[in-house]
Amino acid sequence: MASELKYKDWTVTDTCQYLEKEKLGEWIPTFQKNNITGIVLQNLTVDRLKDYGIVNFGDCLKILESIRKLWQVTEEGKFYVFCQVFNDPIHGHLELHPLLIKITDTPQFQRLRNIKQLGGVYFVYPGASHNRFEHSIGVAYLAGELVKSLSTRQPELLITPTDILCVQIAGLCHDLGHGPFSHLFDDMFIPKAKKMKKEAEKQKEKKHETVSCEMFDHLVKCNNLMPVMKKHGLNPIDLDFIKEMIAGPLDSSTTKGKWPYKGRTEEKSFLYEIVSNKRNGIDVDKFDYFARDCYHLGIQNNFDYRRFLKFARVCEVKVKVKKGETRMEKQICVREKEVHNLYNMFHTRYCIHRRACQHKVNSIIQTMIADAFVKADEHIQIEGSGGKMFTLSTAINDMEAYTKLTDCVFEQILNSPSKKGDEDQERDKKRDEDMAEAKEILQRIISRDLYKCLGETHYETSKKGTDSTDAEGNTGEEAGGDGGEEAGGDGGEEAGGDGGEEAGGSQPSASKKICDDWEEDLTQNLPDGLKKQDFEVTLISIDYGMKDKDPIKTVHFYAKDDPNNATKFEDQVSRVLPKYFSDQLIRFYYKKTDDTYLKAAEHFDKWSKDNGIPILKTGLKQATPEVSPGENNQNN
Repeated sequence: MASELKYKDWTVTDTCQYLEKEKLGEWIPTFQKNNITGIVLQNLTVDRLKDYGIVNFGDCLKILESIRKLWQVTEEGKFYVFCQVFNDPIHGHLELHPLLIKITDTPQFQRLRNIKQLGGVYFVYPGASHNRFEHSIGVAYLAGELVKSLSTRQPELLITPTDILCVQIAGLCHDLGHGPFSHLFDDMFIPKAKKMKKEAEKQKEKKHETVSCEMFDHLVKCNNLMPVMKKHGLNPIDLDFIKEMIAGPLDSSTTKGKWPYKGRTEEKSFLYEIVSNKRNGIDVDKFDYFARDCYHLGIQNNFDYRRFLKFARVCEVKVKVKKGETRMEKQICVREKEVHNLYNMFHTRYCIHRRACQHKVNSIIQTMIADAFVKADEHIQIEGSGGKMFTLSTAINDMEAYTKLTDCVFEQILNSPSKKGDEDQERDKKRDEDMAEAKEILQRIISRDLYKCLGETHYETSKKGTDSTDAEGNTGEEAGGDGGEEAGGDGGEEAGGDGGEEAGGSQPSASKKICDDWEEDLTQNLPDGLKKQDFEVTLISIDYGMKDKDPIKTVHFYAKDDPNNATKFEDQVSRVLPKYFSDQLIRFYYKKTDDTYLKAAEHFDKWSKDNGIPILKTGLKQATPEVSPGENNQNN
């Protein structure tokens, strides 16, 4: 018999010899008849064995358990891979596979040490100093814990060590594509930079998940990791699988109704729900950032992910493919008694966003950082591949340049010289003016001289001249506080693909266009001394992860006495749950803090009353000594 280390190269004869060795010789004729080679062994399941004529469930499990032993053999012929141990404040002592350590020890991954997990929240919550680096390690660990628990609890799933390793790598690399201050970069700065350059809006903006896949490819190539990956049993298909778990199907042209993934077949569809769950948003990415963000923010986390790991189970459920067609799909389901624990999870997400990511002062600070980045954009030069130079906004198109882009750009602008002294005096003057403005904005953040919030209003009570059907589902540029990854960026907004129903009622959804229209209307006929560019209107969206839908409606639950059948909750879970699952605020800012602020507040107050827009808090009241004696501290 050939070496067990190279079982993938086995012939049918080798496979049958292994069965004989494992005292399973009675099934040799079946394996010979069905031409089961080493390659076929990887994809054997209970259902396939039954198709081959092995109908007894116990016999199927014996065969699969025997085959699983092959996957545990290392190059040394031992059953253990020595892992590196990390002491994490959230998960305690955790181990990472040697291949994951190879990935972490690269410039592309180490840059995450200098990218804040919560962006500008650190300027509001002093404890929120954690970075994408430790979050990514935590997600890799939890991804491994979940897939291993499924493998142990349900050996018939035939989860291979390669599957486990790929899932862990996807968890580790899922945030490689984040720019400075996380979601602030791609959700706020990039759209503003494109608007300033008057680029066509139809040009599709890159999501950080897509950039993560590009950075992953760059990481593997630059550090020559492919030979190491092959040594651990990974091939190019596995690399596609890793990227699909991060960003979804790589080929968007796949016919609707057909299986869109190439890395794994439909029989292992549940693996795509572990790192980034596009169906309902329940994934280990959120498990880590809920626990980690709450820990650093000092906010109570009421969700216990450990219970989910204990009660998670893969079941076959019926899903809609297209009109009139359904198919059976393996999904990660959970025990029915855990429904309230899941509601706690989504409510925790809501609380993190409401209290931190979409905190009024954080929104102001992130707007200021984005404004400073826009001013400095053309004057920050970053060398990329082939010696080509890129700006702050274009570096995202070249991974070599993007690797050098972190939160450090904040200090680079803040400490930039007042004058550069180029030979080209006209260009030098433009550069000096822009960098001086950018520097001034960041200095204002440091000295707490922040933009003023004139007021805010709930969207549904203020639909001035706006058709509520004008909803493209945009979460607005503020969705990036990320907060926990992910303010508006988490897979939740794509979830519900298998038919999540409306829950109780539907909140009207606003779009960025409404903010642009209101900003244009507000800045018409301004009093003397006020400038159009000093006003800004932004949209804030806070929800349970699926906009106005109840995310629990997309989750399947199984019962203790029937663990293989899972269904959705058709009836009301509780009478005290929310009727609506999203909230949208429109905020109005004024960028000056000088004597013109009171005039701007009066103008805004008159405009809102003339248009019948109820304001929750107005800048005019903030500027009144009796209400706010410390005007300079009103933002704190």
